[in-house]
Amino acid sequence: MSKPIRTFSGSLVALVTPFGPDGQVDYGQLRHLVDLHLQNHTDGIVALGTTAETPTLSQEEKDQIAQAVIQQVAGRIPVIIGAGSNDTAHAVALAQRYEAMGADGLLVVTPYYNKANKSGMLAHFQAVADAVSIPILLYNVPSRTGCSIPLDVLAQLAKHPHIVGIKEASGDIAYVTNCAKLLCEDFCMLSGNDDMIVPLLSLGGSGVISVLANVAPAQTHELVDAYLSGDVAHSRALQLDYLELIHALFIETNPAPVKEAMNLLGMPVGPCRLPLGPMAPQNIETLKNALKILQ
Repeated sequence: MSKPIRTFSGSLVALVTPFGPDGQVDYGQLRHLVDLHLQNHTDGIVALGTTAETPTLSQEEKDQIAQAVIQQVAGRIPVIIGAGSNDTAHAVALAQRYEAMGADGLLVVTPYYNKANKSGMLAHFQAVADAVSIPILLYNVPSRTGCSIPLDVLAQLAKHPHIVGIKEASGDIAYVTNCAKLLCEDFCMLSGNDDMIVPLLSLGGSGVISVLANVAPAQTHELVDAYLSGDVAHSRALQLDYLELIHALFIETNPAPVKEAMNLLGMPVGPCRLPLGPMAPQNIETLKNALKILQ
């Protein structure tokens, strides 16, 4: 069976979750952030991923965030909703829930903590993909989950009609190179690391799911678009120009630095929820210095 949809490309933002002074989700600011990305040519929005602080959101909050983003975008760019879980039945239920809400795609992370064996990893993703008819991006981020998708399992998953690509965030260029062997018209690779956008694009990647795009949406779009349009030199120059800021955005656990940066830039998104606490003062100074490139 052929795949019914096209893959994703460009600069897709890994959207933060803004909190108000009362610690609750600020849905007005969430909609404002969506509009900001639409105005700055972001190519897609990924909600309820790592950067959204999903582990500390209630299911009710997750549902309301997904609905708010889908409604605000109103079909203008793709909306991908994080539907991962280390409980396969729960991941299936989430995937079906967000498909019914109108999501354009789903981001499904490797089962964390359980550290599934090969047969379990394969069956987990197949179960989620079999349960929906919208495209799925696999999410490989071993630093968070404690496990990676084995390459032979990835090769099998790439053939599934609803699995259209991978968000690759291992930081392992050897793994990335082997992923690149699987790329084709209906299976894509998106960088999950802002400091490796151009390297992944050079191996056939189609874009990035970006933390940087929260503070520099137009610049991140330009970086990817330049490469995909054939201006490799300009894309490479932008990658290097923003490297200091990219590193500063990960000087502590994501999303603490990017939320601090947004607050400093006049985009109030509040603090992170515990167990992510305030940044160390010296790291805030490093971040402030790195943000000068945006002034």
